[in-house]
Amino acid sequence: MKKEEKDTIVTELGQKLAEYPHFYLVDVTGLDAEATSKLRRKCFQSEIKMVVVKNKLLIKALDASEVDFEPLYASLKGNTAVLFAQTANVPAKLLKDYKKEGIPALKAAYAEESFYVGADKLDELAALKSKNEVIAEIVTLLQSPAKNVVSALQSGANTIHGVLKTLGERPE
Repeated sequence: MKKEEKDTIVTELGQKLAEYPHFYLVDVTGLDAEATSKLRRKCFQSEIKMVVVKNKLLIKALDASEVDFEPLYASLKGNTAVLFAQTANVPAKLLKDYKKEGIPALKAAYAEESFYVGADKLDELAALKSKNEVIAEIVTLLQSPAKNVVSALQSGANTIHGVLKTLGERPE
């Protein structure tokens, strides 16, 4: 591979690192062409960008980034695929489905501005809530007291109205 090609790949990886806030490093050793194609299809359906890269080129792209990705460098051995995603837990859920087969295996991940190193972190990553899920929970929590107050006021108004009506209809 020529130096120009390597520079182009490093630049493209840098752009993806800037574009996607979360990425997973996955060991794809042992995947044949059919299994790799199937994985790519599933990634595409889940809006995940899968890129198989050389570790040295990925390290150069990570070094050029504004974030210090040094905790991930020890994981960059063997065949590596990078799964880029907008939502932190989507790749983890996809990998969890594949976990039964054992391939591909999680090496490390950068999600929600945190580092997760090791295949044992997969369950933790799958349990992460997306930004939209957290917002929905907060809105639900904020609406609950307001609904209770409105409900209490409405029931109280009906009770007061009933008492006034009864008192108004009573002969003196």
